[in-house]
Amino acid sequence: MSDHGNTPVEPAPGPARPTSLWPGLEDPEHSRWYAERFRVMAARGEDVEGESRLVDVLAPRGARLLDAGCGPGRHGGHLSRLGHRVVGVDIDPVLVAAARADHPDATWLVGDLATLDLGAVGEAEPFDGALLAGNVLDFLPVEHRGPALRGVASHVVAGGFVLVGCRVTRGFTPTDLDDLLLPAGLRLEHRFATWDLKPWGQDATFAVSVLRRRET
Repeated sequence: MSDHGNTPVEPAPGPARPTSLWPGLEDPEHSRWYAERFRVMAARGEDVEGESRLVDVLAPRGARLLDAGCGPGRHGGHLSRLGHRVVGVDIDPVLVAAARADHPDATWLVGDLATLDLGAVGEAEPFDGALLAGNVLDFLPVEHRGPALRGVASHVVAGGFVLVGCRVTRGFTPTDLDDLLLPAGLRLEHRFATWDLKPWGQDATFAVSVLRRRET
């Protein structure tokens, strides 16, 4: 029997690769441990706000700020207490619940940075700046880093900032980040080795990149 003219049968698609590699999505106890860890550190008087202090320097007073990959809200919560209007987004509902409990003056949403559309959930007003703290981009598979950065940048006003921190020892280098900037409409303004602005050097193990949304 001839197969000529038969419609080929497409193979069944395999499972979609997750848009986040954050372990708490598979193990909620990890997320609860993570949130409690920073509560304990804050109660001991340890500095857990270095990232948000830098955001406060970059932002105008009373700014509207996006905490992208907000976790349990320690950065956005601090910025809210400083008088900024903060919206935090994280893919992990356990961490978002902790943020809502500990920092009720900010807005906390469960959302996926790889498909970010805050206008669809009533947050269409653009942001003066955005923070991707810690290792947010490290926990995204390679193919989702570009869409996530573009999505975050698209919510920021022209001339606004996007502040990104990431380790450089896990296969995601500053060069990899720089390759994502032009498609996201961003440019590199400054790069440091730490959140307290120690100079960047090739021997640094961490990179803090101040990015700026292009005007045109």
